[in-house]
Amino acid sequence: MNRNRRSFLQGLATAGATAATSALPVQAKGPIGAPDDAVGMLYDTTLCIGCKSCVVACNEANELPPDTRRDELYQAPMSLNDQTKNIIKLYKDGDRRSYMKQQCMHCLDPGCATACMIGSYQKREYGIVTWDPDKCIGCRYCQLACPYEIPKFEWDDTTPRLVKCEMCNHLIAKGQQPACCEVCPRGAVIYGKYTDLLEEAHRRLEDNPGRYVDHVYGEKEAGGSQVLYLSHVPFEMLGLPPLDEESAGKLTRSVQHGIYKGFIAPVALYAILGTVMLRNRRLDRAEQQEQPQSGDEE
Repeated sequence: MNRNRRSFLQGLATAGATAATSALPVQAKGPIGAPDDAVGMLYDTTLCIGCKSCVVACNEANELPPDTRRDELYQAPMSLNDQTKNIIKLYKDGDRRSYMKQQCMHCLDPGCATACMIGSYQKREYGIVTWDPDKCIGCRYCQLACPYEIPKFEWDDTTPRLVKCEMCNHLIAKGQQPACCEVCPRGAVIYGKYTDLLEEAHRRLEDNPGRYVDHVYGEKEAGGSQVLYLSHVPFEMLGLPPLDEESAGKLTRSVQHGIYKGFIAPVALYAILGTVMLRNRRLDRAEQQEQPQSGDEE
């Protein structure tokens, strides 16, 4: 376990001792707009040919192994999982068909970040929702809080991660664009400044009457998101849930405030979990040190 996570867990355990007298208030917030530097993606179903180049590029850019668990010869995941941050799905009903690109929506007020009481999930530079492994203790509240069911947990790893699209923020930091947008041969998914993408989406609707469902999905659903969709078939047919305009973060805050009364119980619980995790990791490390290294003489 690295030094940052160890220090964090030790601090968490210490904080639990004063949790009962140091409540953390939950403040209700109104609508949250996009940050001034917000970037995003716009996906147009009418342009996608289902080549899945974006799926392969995403795995390569994020150093994820190809998911061949269904078929040893092909990278063919059925849904987002611990090895897949981005996926293309097919909707088909008779002669009517459409492809659907699924990844994190990067909500303006993300439920995952609100549910994570220790700040592992946060909106950081450019409004991208990112995950900090040094703070995560694997409670998976983020999975329950996400209205799109995006974060996926690594069950088969001794030091598991929560896997989701982070919009290739490591590439954006270098002045590049997300890998999926870079390789798309038809420009079905494009990257840019959030406000420009929103303007482009509405321009396409106005310039092409009858081509699309007259709505930009993600503009207002669950408080809005930095990933936007245009579609020629109803969005619910693509697996995008029909959400109202109340943000996922606002709902999560209201639940926490009503149940936990200022976080006294959660902070104490997290302190216990942190202590247990720290102990287990120490035991794992001790066992690894006791095992003979390859090449050692017997």
